[in-house]
Formats: sequence, C-alpha cells, structure tokens
Amino acid sequence: MSTANGKMRVLVGEDHLVARVGVSTIVNMQPDMTVVAEAANGQQAVELFRKHVPDVALLDLRMPVMGGVEAANIIRAEFPQARMVALTTYGGDEDIRRALAAGFQAYLTKDVLHDELLKAIRAVMAGQSYLPAAVAAALAAQMPRPDLSTREIQVLELIVQGMANKQIAYALSIAEHTVKNHVKNILSKLGVQDRTQAATAAIQRGIIHL
Repeated sequence: MSTANGKMRVLVGEDHLVARVGVSTIVNMQPDMTVVAEAANGQQAVELFRKHVPDVALLDLRMPVMGGVEAANIIRAEFPQARMVALTTYGGDEDIRRALAAGFQAYLTKDVLHDELLKAIRAVMAGQSYLPAAVAAALAAQMPRPDLSTREIQVLELIVQGMANKQIAYALSIAEHTVKNHVKNILSKLGVQDRTQAATAAIQRGIIHL
C-alpha cells in the first residue's frame, strides 16, 4: 500500500479549512508521511479513499453531507483492512464507542498535541489501536453503556429539548403515562435523579447531540 519512496500515504477528511491545513501540514512535515488527498466532507472522503487507497485515513466525525462514522462504515465495508483515525471535538463515551464500532483504530480529540497525532498515525499504521489517556479515562470512568431502547432515546432527545411529559406524549403520539414510564426507565438506566441530570448526562456522554 505504501508508495515506492516508503512514505505512509495519508488521507485527511476535515471540513474546517484551518484544521485541515493544520493537520496536513503536520503530516507532510514528517519524513515518513505524505498527504495524498484532502476531503472537506464524508462523501468526498469515501470517494478519495477509493481512488487513492491510503495507508491511514484521518476523519473528522462531524462533517457535512456525510459524517465520519458513516464514511468509516462504508470504507470499512469495501476495504476491511482500512486503517482509520477519528478526529473530533467530542469526547463522550458513546461517541468513542460509536467510532470504535465503525472500525476506527484511534480516537483523538482535536485539542491533542502534534506528537500525539503522529503517535496515533504510526500506531494505527503498525496495526495497533491508539486511545489517548483522556479518551481511555472517559471510557473507563463511565458506567456501562446505557441499554436505552429506540423509544427511550426519542424521549430523551425531547427531554434534552426541554419538553414536559405532556408535550412529549403529543410529539410522539403516545399516552402521557407511557411517557412517565419511559422517563422512569431512562433515569434508572442513566443512574440519575431527575430530568435535568438525564439531559446533562445524555449530552456529556454523547448519547444525544445538540
């Protein structure tokens, strides 16, 4: 997969121009790496991956047209050996789990230092996974993944939006007492005391995105 000159070939998928240029510059400054393509959204990332088949893809999880997780799922289905690093501003445990489930071998929040980014690329290239200490701690510190049903997640989304039970019942076309039962289950599964805590936990852990 590597070029004749032995450099690791890297694809950078990032919608923010400044961040994309920054990451590409760091990679291109390395004697053993070169950026072969840059994508501004997930759809482009998939197309450019097919075209270049890079050694490592760095993908932002939040991109327009198609997000990084969706792009990774498509890439992984077509290229099972694909090596991918997730770049994100989010560090919630559900975000991390979603990315790892999509086949990312490394997960970096965008505040990482240059050397951490390079360490992650080299680790993934070597077939290893890479989670910075803060990310590993976020996963370890959280309770087990909450086993929320699809309906409970819908209710939780509306709680995050500040809706009362009656409004939720109307929005989902279900009885108010059914909503109350869902809320009770959600609080129990998230290990929290009230709706405000549930909303906070949902956002912090990346279960719901605003």
